[in-house]
Amino acid sequence: MANLNIEAQKANTYDAIVIGSGISGGYAAKELTEKGLKVLMLERGKMLNHIADYEAAMKNPWEFSYNGQLTVEQKERSPKLARDYPYNEMTADYWFRDQDSMYVEKKRFDWYRPDIVGGKSIMWGRQCYRLSDLDFEANAKDGYGVDWPIRYKDIEPWYTYVEKFAGISGEALGLPQLPDSHFLPPMEMTFVEKEVRKRIEKNFPGRHMTIGRVANLSAAKEEQLGVGRGPCQHRNRCQWGCPFGAYFSTQSATLPAATATGNLTLRPDSIVREIVFDNETQKATGVSVIDSQTMEEREFHAPIVFVCASTVGTTSILLNSISDRFPNGFGNDSGELGHNLMDHHFRAGARGTWEGDHDRYIYGHRPNGIYVPRFANVGDDKRDFLRGFGYQGGGLRGNWKRSVAELSFGEDFKNEIVEPGDWSMGLGGFGETLPYHENRMWLDKNNLDKWGLPVVAFDAEFKENELKMREAIKNDAAEMLESAGLKNVKTQDGESFPGTAIHEMGTARMGKDPETSVCNGNNQVHAAKNVFLTDGACMTSVSCVNPSLTFMALTARAVDFAVGEMKKGDL
Repeated sequence: MANLNIEAQKANTYDAIVIGSGISGGYAAKELTEKGLKVLMLERGKMLNHIADYEAAMKNPWEFSYNGQLTVEQKERSPKLARDYPYNEMTADYWFRDQDSMYVEKKRFDWYRPDIVGGKSIMWGRQCYRLSDLDFEANAKDGYGVDWPIRYKDIEPWYTYVEKFAGISGEALGLPQLPDSHFLPPMEMTFVEKEVRKRIEKNFPGRHMTIGRVANLSAAKEEQLGVGRGPCQHRNRCQWGCPFGAYFSTQSATLPAATATGNLTLRPDSIVREIVFDNETQKATGVSVIDSQTMEEREFHAPIVFVCASTVGTTSILLNSISDRFPNGFGNDSGELGHNLMDHHFRAGARGTWEGDHDRYIYGHRPNGIYVPRFANVGDDKRDFLRGFGYQGGGLRGNWKRSVAELSFGEDFKNEIVEPGDWSMGLGGFGETLPYHENRMWLDKNNLDKWGLPVVAFDAEFKENELKMREAIKNDAAEMLESAGLKNVKTQDGESFPGTAIHEMGTARMGKDPETSVCNGNNQVHAAKNVFLTDGACMTSVSCVNPSLTFMALTARAVDFAVGEMKKGDL
């Protein structure tokens, strides 16, 4: 008989393991611990303590060495990470550098990977919108991808459930393509936004403008006060971490709730190498972990595992989990693991100037913009492309920065820079990308990272449908702004590559048929019922709205199902 260290195994055994501590992982930990389970939450990034570790959040602008910019050395060390705005002086310590997050690009893919407990819940844009049956039925109707195994009615109560805890400010519109949430009071629009809204809705029946629906507390209710959160201070420094707990994050909301139960063990610096599978039971028994600092390897055990490492991270773990049962990756009987990689395309739209009304101004630094819900391919508005888009944007007055290029000096210059500039208004589209099988990620086993794991390779692109949509995004934005009375309206089309929007989804999609999908309508891996995928990897299509609210709702729903199955002895 083998000499088994039973006591050591017991010490490393929990009721549930959660991989990842971001939006989905944090919510999984909260729900599991509150239902009485002893939970181990594994995070490959370093610890980031709420309030104490938000070093940039309370600094004055002049206290930053480089006005938010990167140094030449930082750009040279991490050329991929430095391609775009998320990596800057204030957030530099929140992201894995290129050397610690290597990846291969057959086509350009911008992968932003957090190096902290809380993941992207610290840096996210906080926009929260529900998917509708227009989204859940899209694949079945137009033939791209596979049909979702759920519909809006299946997830609707879970949207409400997580919204009450997270706290979503916004305005009810009663639109079928954008179901209303359980709202806190909406933030106020600026004068120009209100005027543009009235004119767009008058000139374009069926189109609407509203304030963004965000996970910033316009008013803190009992659910938020109970975990130590407070109302938004309108500082617009959210991406640096909020000492007031005014926006939803793992650190401000789900981690305090889970910790309060006494049932949570959090382990940062823990890289999950693979999920361990038992052929006899046809279930996962736990995970194999590498300590990122010491290189020590350990196994942890649990009867259920929630994989919430974000789309690319989750799929990487599954692809690296090779066994006799799963020679091509954990749960990959369908061969779809790694395929159908999606992201939103954005940075197309229009901007114009608003003449006059210099006696009006804005209040504070509202951490939110406006939103124009999808209208393309809704009702009678038929287009030459599939699916649709929404707009984010806003109307503001120019500030002192407009004068820098003048290189002026003297009394006139001083007077100018203390006076606000003209009003302007912009609309930028977020468009849906179709679930193309050929857009994919895989593991390049010829290239290993510093922990001896194969690096991720990407081959994904936006195609003809997305390019046609971008033209409509620009033209419709310009038409609406001009009809609303703005002058000097110009269309814009900036660079947008897969990954840049940081809304990666797909690669381990939900579906009804195990032959064409990786997990079922309860987020269970078809071939291993005690493993649940509830982050972006499970998405079957992406809609045109920000996805994090849906991840939270799916996670809460899956936890409720999993615990129910455990109690019945079916897991």
